[in-house]
Amino acid sequence: MRVVSTSNSKYEAPGWDQIYDMLLSLAQRIKSSGYKAEVIVGVSRGGWPPARIMSDLLENSNIANMKVEFYKDIGVRSRKPRITQPVTANVTGKRVLVVDDVADSGHSLKVVANHLRRKGAKELKVCTIYLKPQSIFHPDFYAKTTRKWIIFPWERLEAVRLIARHFNSDRAKVSSVVSELRDSGLSSRLVRQLWSIFSYDGRD
Repeated sequence: MRVVSTSNSKYEAPGWDQIYDMLLSLAQRIKSSGYKAEVIVGVSRGGWPPARIMSDLLENSNIANMKVEFYKDIGVRSRKPRITQPVTANVTGKRVLVVDDVADSGHSLKVVANHLRRKGAKELKVCTIYLKPQSIFHPDFYAKTTRKWIIFPWERLEAVRLIARHFNSDRAKVSSVVSELRDSGLSSRLVRQLWSIFSYDGRD
């Protein structure tokens, strides 16, 4: 069963245990489908942590990566996604499972899929933790749909830094960031700890 986000916050910040539970559910569905990937490809950067976990859950150590860059800020995309690191493994004639954190616009995953097909992948399935309703690319496996901006555990400091830019011309107060993230799932204590790292070099 796929979950739909219902909180009123415009951000969603799942914890590590929530992420693991969703990946465990996805791994079970992939196994039940009968799809046996020969190579797992994590899409940088957000797809690397879930790809490593999926490698463990599927008992498949053949893991590769590739890098596609698109977003410049929260909700702000570059003109089009571009591959800055091609896939690091030979996928010719192989069944491939692509793992990423979210299918947002879907444009990046479309670029990834086309790249892997050009590299000769025999069969291709895509797995993401989240799916956004506006995505033009529909993954074969996903755990949850949401319209919110997702703050994953591996990018919390980056999220605090980006949100801070939107307050007081780059001199955001920690209270503003705490307030912005109040209903996201991140505790005020954690946000303040992240802020202390962000502001350590004088950026506060």
